[in-house]
Amino acid sequence: MKPLIFQPKELPLSNVVKAFWQVSRGNEYQHEIIIPKGVVEIIFNFTGAMPIHYSMYNKDHHMPRSFVQGYHNKPITLELPKNQSLFGVVLHAAPAKYILGMPTGEIARRCVDMTLIEPCFHEIWHQLADLTSFHARINLLSEWILQRLASFSDRDRAFNALLSLETNRKLSVAGISDWLCYSPRQLSRKFYQIAGMNTEQTLLYLKYLKAKRLIHNTNLSLSQIAYSADFSDQSHFIKTFREFTNLTPGQYRKIKSEMEGHYFENVR
Repeated sequence: MKPLIFQPKELPLSNVVKAFWQVSRGNEYQHEIIIPKGVVEIIFNFTGAMPIHYSMYNKDHHMPRSFVQGYHNKPITLELPKNQSLFGVVLHAAPAKYILGMPTGEIARRCVDMTLIEPCFHEIWHQLADLTSFHARINLLSEWILQRLASFSDRDRAFNALLSLETNRKLSVAGISDWLCYSPRQLSRKFYQIAGMNTEQTLLYLKYLKAKRLIHNTNLSLSQIAYSADFSDQSHFIKTFREFTNLTPGQYRKIKSEMEGHYFENVR
């Protein structure tokens, strides 16, 4: 079953929330692999008594009841239970600091139990678990987010557009520095606060994300995708894609699922 997805359009919530989503399904596969998606999200696990185990950066973990994750640069492998129930919110990375009370670069390549950041998430988890409606859960979590939302600047909007791939600006250090009115050093510091990467690393990551989106949503050839995503040549595109996903672009195209950035292995 495809996830339920709601993208808020009204301000100020849409300034900080990209989407709410919910998955309740039985699983015919044993493993779900999630390649880097360039998102900051808070996830609530309502699956039940048995923990969901996952592997990340060569270490095994179990999924907390509620957790937040920042930008990842390697795949995550979930060991899927027979039945699964999750609810989540995807935050815009730049203003997420207002919601979490810290720069999101501090949680890059990590999944952090939300109760360690906000003890109130013990209670929020129980309140959400008692609700059966997707939209009721959205309303409850939206209220918590709006209570924490601080001022929002034009520069925050520009970072939202850049990191969400909603601008056609060329992904170069000089071009992005001029657009955002940052010196290269200031820009690198800002990207590290948001994504846990310097400017060059972040822009390469955005090229990868753009290519992943095009592979998932278009029938363009891989050569056309490499050009559209600002890679210097096809070999650079393949090398970069493999570094983030452990797959070539062609391999990902063959095994991708309906959900962008997800694929499944081992039928039960």
